[in-house]
Amino acid sequence: MTELDTPTRQLFRHMPSSEVAIFYAIALAACLIFCYGIWLRVKKYRSGRKGPEKLMPSLRQIRLAIAAVAKHSTLRKRNPFVGFVHMIMFWGFAALFTATALITIDHDVLAPISENLRFWKGDFYLGFLLVLDILAAGFVIGVALLIGYRYLAKPARLDYARRDLKPEAYDRTGYKRDDMLFAWSLLIIGLTGFLLEILRILADRPKHEVWAVVSWHLANVFESLGVAAADANAFYPYAWWFHAILVFSFIAYIPYSKAIHMFVATVNLALKDPLAGKRLPALDLEAASSGYTSITDLTAKELINIDSCTKCGRCHAACPAGAGGFPLSPRDVILSLKEQADAKFGGANLFHEIKPEPASENANLIEPKTLYSCTTCLSCVETCPVGVEHVPLIVKMRRALVEEGTMETNLQKVLERIAMTGNSFGQPEDERGSWTSSLPFKVKDATQEPVDVLWFVGDYASFDAGLQEITRKVATILHRAEVNFGILYAAERNSGNDVRRVGEEGLYQMLAEMNIAAIAQAQFKEIITTDPHSYNTLVNEYPEFGGTYKVRHHTELIWELIESGALPVANRLSGAATYHDPCHLARYVGVTDAPRAILGAVGVELREMPRNRENTFCCGAGGGRIWMTDTGDKDRPSVQRIHEALEIPGLEYFVVTCPKDLAMYRDAAKTVGNERLKVTDLVELVEAATAS
Repeated sequence: MTELDTPTRQLFRHMPSSEVAIFYAIALAACLIFCYGIWLRVKKYRSGRKGPEKLMPSLRQIRLAIAAVAKHSTLRKRNPFVGFVHMIMFWGFAALFTATALITIDHDVLAPISENLRFWKGDFYLGFLLVLDILAAGFVIGVALLIGYRYLAKPARLDYARRDLKPEAYDRTGYKRDDMLFAWSLLIIGLTGFLLEILRILADRPKHEVWAVVSWHLANVFESLGVAAADANAFYPYAWWFHAILVFSFIAYIPYSKAIHMFVATVNLALKDPLAGKRLPALDLEAASSGYTSITDLTAKELINIDSCTKCGRCHAACPAGAGGFPLSPRDVILSLKEQADAKFGGANLFHEIKPEPASENANLIEPKTLYSCTTCLSCVETCPVGVEHVPLIVKMRRALVEEGTMETNLQKVLERIAMTGNSFGQPEDERGSWTSSLPFKVKDATQEPVDVLWFVGDYASFDAGLQEITRKVATILHRAEVNFGILYAAERNSGNDVRRVGEEGLYQMLAEMNIAAIAQAQFKEIITTDPHSYNTLVNEYPEFGGTYKVRHHTELIWELIESGALPVANRLSGAATYHDPCHLARYVGVTDAPRAILGAVGVELREMPRNRENTFCCGAGGGRIWMTDTGDKDRPSVQRIHEALEIPGLEYFVVTCPKDLAMYRDAAKTVGNERLKVTDLVELVEAATAS
């Protein structure tokens, strides 16, 4: 095979040197504009306060981030169709970018040194054609499908309407314009790229270009429609320059638009805290305030975090507060912070929300009512495909509100009661174990005698008169299975999980220290708790304060007892049930299997609601919301959840495994006026099935 017969391609086909020079001048200008935009963003991040977070991810974090991007695991999690189509588009784009880089290296780096160093020819070139043509077709199809999905299906999560402002108070045309420019630019770049291939094949008919399988067959279609070689050759230069200018314009546009997420999101995924929201940061002793009062309080990592948002609306759609008619959208919180950061530090975003009057510099970062609407259910963090950490930011802003005394009167009273008595009910400390008095057996005091299992009971299970019978049933089940267990009695305090998420960090730390000291007095092998909120803070947050324990939910222990035969099922039950996963049990600590296994073991048929396991819907009690009295303008999340369950035919039980859930859903069931569905704690079914 001679040099002339070697498969390759002339890069600047029939182009005079003057036009080549113009091409490189435009390329340089585009790259300079791109670099300036990147510099503006880096400058903004460097303006952030130095925080405790590490800005250099570990190799493991980098590997996990690359794997997440490569597999699109975070994007496919809640919407497989969009995730799969985006993955096709992504890999097509990555292939085109890689191809451009390889051609640049071959033509502009290696060719001037020696022709023998060039690799863009021969078998490599043929394989290059085949792979690139197929992936490029995937890119075009993927972009087209996503555009069609957005503008034809019109998913509600992509509606930019704000929940906290009237339509006349803002204008988000810029966001919509950016979305359209981004999507249509990609599609036109892909289509004109194929058009160039088709025209070149029609004009020259190089035999080896048959390896470009898609372009070759499309060229045949054009030829059958009457496009001659001369026509293709005449039109080619115009198409070439249009495509080149469009590509360079897109490169220059990237840092100033939504397109930047291609870079920032990957960085953010590498920096993401795997316990974001589950383990809140302690107070920054060097900060002027306990919470965030100004955009200058945000750290460099947090500025990267909010810049990663793609406005996809998944958090917006998943938020129970928004569904309940509260003025909270996690997406809008992040977008508001992003725009305030750009205004303060000079960001590169060209597409902003327009408001008639800019907010006062001394105003709250986010309105208090919006911040206090959050249930800290973690659905926003869990569903975000780019790793935005909404809840920690919301809590940090709440801390400033708590510090200045901006909160509901009822919430303030509850926090005062907890500070005085160690529980949210304001009951005397020595009454915490009073629920045990009517039991026919003695519940051990774990601070006085050794036990295998230390039961951290929690406020609601200990003091709520409507829930104490459930608490006694748990004790009865453990006693029946001959579990050596005990409780802390008066030494136990509120775990502080919700206190911390309200924003009262000082009170939380006091409670944590008191509980850790009390637990230190006990001899035990493991801790169980009936309260998922306590479970989270015991296992995820107390270690930072010196308390590291083996912690399990009581359903995990009960399932172990049933499975081992220590707690035999004597009476098989019947009926159909749906199970509600508590946010703090499913999303926070990942316990979803044990309750379902127990339902099967006692004979109840499980019929799942559409939103289940980690995708569960919040009851509305978390984040201190159970202590607040304000309401939204739609049905409460708990009422919506009951309606969701009632859509399933033939249900007898709505099963819960959280004291707060039991209180919330019993009240919601009364509100709905339902007579068919019985809100039941799982231990009620277990106690009935194991009674002799």
